[in-house]
Amino acid sequence: MLKIIKRVFKKDQLILLGTGLAASVLMVVLFAVRPTFLTFLDYKLYDQFLRQYHDANATDVPVVIDLDEKSLKELGQWPWPRYRVAMLLKFLQAYGASAVATDIIFAEPDRTSPDVLRQQLKKEMKVDIKIEGLPPALADNDLLLAQNLKTGPFVLGFDFRTGEIPKEDGSPYGSTDCFIRPITVSVLTTSPDAPSPHDMLFKATDAVCPLPVLATAVKRTGFITIAPDMDSVYRRVPLLFSWNGKFYPSLALAALMQATGLKSPVIKMGPGGVESFRIGNVVIPVDGRGRMLINYRGPMKTFRYISASDVLNRKLKPGELMGKICFIGASASGLKDIRATPLDPGYPGVEAHCTIIDNILSKEFLNTPNWAKELELFTLLAVGFITTLLLVWTRAAWLILPLLGLGWGMWYGSVKLFTVQHYYISPLYAYINLALTFTLLTVIKFWREEHAKKFIHGAFAHYLAPSVISQIMDNPDALSLEGQEKDITIHFSDIRSFTSLSEKLSPTQVTNLLHDYLTPMTRTITEHQGTLDKFIGDAVMAFWNAPLDVEHHQAKALDAALAELSKLDELNEIFIGKYGFTIAIGIGLHSGPVRVGNMGSADLFDYTLIGDNVNLASRLEGLTKYYGQKLVVSQTIADACEGEYRFRILDRVRVKGKVEPVTIYTAYTLDQAAARETELRRYDIAHALYLEQRFGQAKNVFEELRGLNVEPLLYDLYIERCDQLIASPPGEGWDGVFTHKTK
Repeated sequence: MLKIIKRVFKKDQLILLGTGLAASVLMVVLFAVRPTFLTFLDYKLYDQFLRQYHDANATDVPVVIDLDEKSLKELGQWPWPRYRVAMLLKFLQAYGASAVATDIIFAEPDRTSPDVLRQQLKKEMKVDIKIEGLPPALADNDLLLAQNLKTGPFVLGFDFRTGEIPKEDGSPYGSTDCFIRPITVSVLTTSPDAPSPHDMLFKATDAVCPLPVLATAVKRTGFITIAPDMDSVYRRVPLLFSWNGKFYPSLALAALMQATGLKSPVIKMGPGGVESFRIGNVVIPVDGRGRMLINYRGPMKTFRYISASDVLNRKLKPGELMGKICFIGASASGLKDIRATPLDPGYPGVEAHCTIIDNILSKEFLNTPNWAKELELFTLLAVGFITTLLLVWTRAAWLILPLLGLGWGMWYGSVKLFTVQHYYISPLYAYINLALTFTLLTVIKFWREEHAKKFIHGAFAHYLAPSVISQIMDNPDALSLEGQEKDITIHFSDIRSFTSLSEKLSPTQVTNLLHDYLTPMTRTITEHQGTLDKFIGDAVMAFWNAPLDVEHHQAKALDAALAELSKLDELNEIFIGKYGFTIAIGIGLHSGPVRVGNMGSADLFDYTLIGDNVNLASRLEGLTKYYGQKLVVSQTIADACEGEYRFRILDRVRVKGKVEPVTIYTAYTLDQAAARETELRRYDIAHALYLEQRFGQAKNVFEELRGLNVEPLLYDLYIERCDQLIASPPGEGWDGVFTHKTK
């Protein structure tokens, strides 16, 4: 290896190469260590992304009921008597709010209750007063508030403590009779090595809770606890806490569950910790400790604020808060809970709850996926390698545009991932490696004279014509047998039971039959811009999008397949008279990346495809027999041709030799589908019932379809499966995937 390197690179080039590799190694070390100053810089880069590219189109469901200056001026200083809080809650309920959550902890008894005032006067002033004419229900404001809490969609906030620091008097935070409501969480593990969620979620050591009389009256409670990153900016929020072996939701999550009636969220655990969190049909991306990255929509007052005094003075229109989720919080000076966010250094904490609700309802999450670190590391190394090679082999005058293009490409890719997929993939370390490598190698090249060598021209100048050499120099990959990776649509077709059919014919007749069949089939393929790869006995392998690019190649391949089936109907009219029988074929179509090019030895090669997607296309062709179909296509074909054809889902399967399941379909032209629309709609209903594990109902519909005698094999297959699954129910973890053991 060393001899090869010395043969390819000159001494001065080896120095540059070694320096560039050393710079990349240094950056890999920094990437692994994550020093504080670089982590801080990465936070600021993320904040810049969010400021520049955030989506300000927030939902209108979350609303802040604001304890503002106006409310305090009209109704008096905070804390208000609890009867007024009770009135505020009931008015919000009357205005149609589906949930009302308090970003306030009612941890102390109300000191303005008549009974409390009378006791205080007696104790402190030695005056025993009597209050006459006051209904007993109004004597204790806390009891009054508790009675109201029982009758509405209310959620009380509380605060978790995660440390062991006692109060000044030495006692722990919270109270021994703390009452808060846990929730039931389903845990799904993807690996036997997955830890318990209680080991990964944030653990509370204590809690500051509402008064027991209030907490026991309310249906739900939620924590308001949130911790900033090391730069004191709030970017993430835990959705669940673990305390005493139970799960407790955040205030936003509890309010959402109260408003929607959703229960039993699902937490997905993998070897690295929490992988995702699902509530209803919404999958929330979280980090390993169950924290959600908050997709802030804007600065303060991005969401609607309604003054609490306007609610109490009944200035809102009837039903104005219908279906809204209200959070009671404060913006008045001295009361408001200020948090620094990437978009606003003075962001009210109550509005963070609104943002979490908005993110879940809109399903617009920001996410740093599990594979982000691997991609960032790969980009770091690729940038270092490319920059090094450019500086080693390229003239200085030609460096600016490629390096600018490389830097722009990284930014563009990160922006696209952020704006389209909502993934944050940090380009920070790649940019640092680009700058470091460029600086070091430029300094070295400044002190050394660069001698450009034309390796290919020197090797072939005495053997090839100058024009050929120029072509090789412009495109040296043309000499490679390895080909290129490209997105290709692969087609396999095969005659059903051809061996038994050929036994009825002489060898000459078999040859003539294949000629009569293969000629129009291959012509149909080439007319639709396909490339014929090879004949495998009576089977045909073809592909689209190589060697020339074919626009919308999936649709061209599907057009060809349907045209082949139509052509076969014409051929069978000839075959029945010529050979005494008709033939049936099965076609499998799949699209995906493969390697295409000249494959073989240096002396003999063929232009063909290799790759796992080729094998999958072949397996799909084999499945046509099992499902009684003429055509089976993959999910990639269905996605690419959506709207142009009518697709009918056949199954979700794991084919032989594959680990990952695939969804398979058959396809019809829109005219074909229109003629069978009633049948296809009934089938869709039956298949949906099957996936929902309502096997008895699904079987009834499949039996109804079986009576049509159109596709008996497919319907018999599902009727048999339903019988088996009714006899032996699969359980909650069933994903509907059927594993095929044969080709």
